Formats: sequence, C-alpha cells, structure tokens
Amino acid sequence: MKRYAWLTAGIILCCGVAQAEVTVSRVFGDHMVLQRGIKVPIWGWADPGEKVTVEFAGQEKTARPNEAGKWMVRLSSMKASAEGRRLVVKGRGAEITFTNVAVGEVWLCSGQSNMAFTMGACKSVLQEALDTAEFPLIRHITVGGGWSVAKAKDLAHNASWQVCTPKTVSRFSAVGFFFGRKLHQEIGVPIGLITSAVGGTRIEPWTPGEGFALVPELRGLRDQAVDAEEKYRRQMGEAIVEVRKWIADTEKALETGGELYMPTFPSHPLNKGSKPTMLFNPKINPLVPYAMRGAIWYQGESNGGEGISYLYKKRALVEGWRTVWGQKAASKGGPGRDFPFYWVQLANYRSPGEKPEGGDGWARIRMAQTKALDIRNTGMAVAIELADAANPNDIHPKNKKDVGERLALWALAKDYGKKIAYSGPLYRSMKIKGSEAIISFEHVGEGLMVGEKTGIEPVKEVKKGSLKHFAISGEDGKWHWADAKIDGKTVVVSSKDVEKPVAVRYAYTMNPDGCNLYNKAGLPASPFTTDDHWK
Repeated sequence: MKRYAWLTAGIILCCGVAQAEVTVSRVFGDHMVLQRGIKVPIWGWADPGEKVTVEFAGQEKTARPNEAGKWMVRLSSMKASAEGRRLVVKGRGAEITFTNVAVGEVWLCSGQSNMAFTMGACKSVLQEALDTAEFPLIRHITVGGGWSVAKAKDLAHNASWQVCTPKTVSRFSAVGFFFGRKLHQEIGVPIGLITSAVGGTRIEPWTPGEGFALVPELRGLRDQAVDAEEKYRRQMGEAIVEVRKWIADTEKALETGGELYMPTFPSHPLNKGSKPTMLFNPKINPLVPYAMRGAIWYQGESNGGEGISYLYKKRALVEGWRTVWGQKAASKGGPGRDFPFYWVQLANYRSPGEKPEGGDGWARIRMAQTKALDIRNTGMAVAIELADAANPNDIHPKNKKDVGERLALWALAKDYGKKIAYSGPLYRSMKIKGSEAIISFEHVGEGLMVGEKTGIEPVKEVKKGSLKHFAISGEDGKWHWADAKIDGKTVVVSSKDVEKPVAVRYAYTMNPDGCNLYNKAGLPASPFTTDDHWK
C-alpha cells in the first residue's frame, strides 16, 4: 500500500510551483473494514482545486479539495462483502491503493485501561481464545498519539489494520475482540474494530466541547473547553517567562557562588489528566466522520468517586460524539440520538464490602452508569462479579470474554434484530407490603435465579440457593443485612430488625463479593439502591 505518492522522486514541479501530494487520512489502510448500509466518507488532503477520484466496488466518486486542502467523497451504501477488494485514490499524477478491503460492521472501542487491555495480557485466563483466533474477517486498528488542546486533523502516527490471527490477536483490545467475535459468529459479516483508549484517564478529556455545551450542569467544563488552545498558548507564554527568570536566577547563583535555595522549577500549565477535550482532540476527532455502527466504552475507574456528576458527563460524552459525527436527532422523544453507545458498568474490586449500608468506592458511579441508560439507544454490560477471584485487588480483571460478549448481546438485540435476552435484571420499582419490600425488575426474561459464576465458565443456577448482598433500612435510617427471596418475577426483601422498610440496596459496595442475583439467561442483576444516596 502507498499512503503518499509522488509523480517523480520526491517532488512534483508544475510551472515552477511545488505541488502537494494527494494524501488519505491515516485511519484508512490495507485490510480495513468499511461500514455497510450507509454512505461511507473517504477523505484526505491535496492542493485546492485538484480533482481527486476514489474507486471501490464498481463505484467511482470524485471531489475537489476545499480552500484548506481537504477533500472528501462519500461512497454509496453497500452490502456486506467478505471479498477483499481494492480501494484506489487518484490525484494529479498520483495513485494510492489499499488492498483486501472488506465491507461489514465497524465499531469504535474506547475508554481507559480496561478497554486498552490486550488479549496478550489476558493469556493466563484466555489462552485457548488466543490459540484459536483465526478470524480473517475480523480486523482491528489501534489509534496512537498523546494529548492535545487543539483538534487534530489526522491521527498522530501511522496505524495499521490487522487481520485477526493467533499471531496478531495478542495486540487486540480484549474487550473489543470478544465483542467482535460474538458479532461475527452471530451475523456472519466482516467486523472492523477501532480501538482508541488510554489507561488511567477520566471521562472529561474524551468529551468534545459540543458535548459539554449540551448539558447545562456542565457549564464549568464547557467554559474550560471554549478557546482552550488560545488559553493554553497564553498560559504557556506566562510559564515561559517564569522559566526564563528561574534559569537566569539559577545561572547567576552558580556564577557568583550564591545560595541555590531557589523556588522549585515552574510548573507546566497543562494538567492533562482532567482537562476536557484533550484526548478527544487527537484520538477521536481525526476519526470523524469514519462510517461505523456505534461505540463501546469501558471507563469510570478514574472518575470512581462520583455519582450524579458522572451521569451528566456520560450524557455529554455520548451526545457529543453523536453530534460531531452528524447523527440525526431521535425521531421519537428522549434526549438521545441514533448512534448506538454501549458501556461496561465497573466490576467488583478490592476487599469484599462487609457493611450493609455500603455506598463505598464505586457504588455511586455504578448507579450513575445505570441511570445513564435513560439516554436513548444506549446499553450497559454488568460486570459486578467478574473480578479475578484470587486477586480482587487487580483493577484489570482478565475475564474480558464475558465483558465483550455481554456488550455484544446489546448490539445483537438492538442493532441486528436478534430475539435474545441482552441484559440482566435492572431495578424498576419497590412496593412496601407490611414488613416486606417487594422489588420489581426490568429484563427478568424467563425468570430470576440464584446463580454461581466461576471464571469464564457459564453461570450455573444454584437450586435452593440463598440470595446475598441485599440490605434494608427502616424509618430510623439504619441498615441491616436482609433476607431476600425470589417470588416469581420479583424479589421479596425483609429483616427481623426492620418493621417498616423504607429503602433497599443490592450489591451497593465497592466489592459485593458473592452477589448472586441473575436472570435465567445467566446475566447478572445490576447493583442498585432505592434511595438517593448515590446522587
């Protein structure tokens, strides 16, 4: 494949004027997957006014660059095709060819380290999956690059689409691989996975300014994002003045033998860990408007102490991405748009919670993640029991198989028309009857059960088993461990210490070790609290 082409060696000269080569965005490459069923943008850069032609699958589209030199064509909607075809871009005296291009379903995989976590890092648990990963129609690309206060027009580094084989899969996002494998096995079309994830990152840097502007509660973050590059340049100029003064004072002390008890070296004005848009700018914006079905997201650990504020930020992220991708507004109610967006609720972590009131650690952010399901066309894979049993202090559980496959269930049901159970029980309502609290759920399916999950093995029903990690409180506000029993499609919760129940909590702690409520499809119930503590 030639990404950059010249008519002659190095430089084309026409009438004494150097001509820029025709280029294509770095997201395009050999082995890539193009999205079926919608128009497909192909873009790059060339001299303004130059005619650029793109040929693929019997189509020929032409465009001319704008004043900034950017050109774009949109291929007409195509059906899925496993045939590896050539995509050719032609400019004045130049030709760029990409080979083995397939058409199928494309998904963006983003978030922090648990999304970036590779198959190779999971080999102690998932070796068989590595050894059998011969899937030539699953393709993966990893976005590189760092942080930026300005929107990047292209990816920072050359990246390459990889065909899935036992030799290449170790570098794939593990969550992405199992998500993609499940889709490929169920719908039988090529799958393209674009991973753009960075460990230890908060949600704010991944969110575009357009997203913050849509959520009134995030006015402060919106203001930070406005004119961020201009502000940063000003701050950097001020910092340089301080650095020069520090250097001058230090040099003088060295020359004169004076004391070196100078102030510490001036700090850099950039706090990249929380500044809004600084990962969106270099690692998401250059992907826009690559045609794709939707996104999966695994993040939250770095915002782990938050409650309702994370709900607002999740809305800004989802709606912001949909906005920059030019998604059409939803036709029937709700604040959402049509771009599918599915995320992972944080897994259990650290020492088991022993207090019935819970509320510690990630309890509140898990509620925010659940409440974010009110955003139209979103979904959530619950991972509350997937920590490594022998090492609950590992923030990177190696069982990414269940995580990816649970995400895929949402896509299969919502986007590909499969009539399947796709979510575990989600709290819907509570009814008080005497000394009992009756809890109703959505996504009960064929019924509730006590389940047992061991490693990557399927969940097993525990006949006559007892539900664990339910707590109940009365009018005095004190919490007690509760008796909980399945009654049809509800759970009845009570305690001898609570005469008049007021609220119920389930698995509402950092690590609700042993929580075991599932539906008959083997999907776990999400943690919940019926009160407003999480806000």
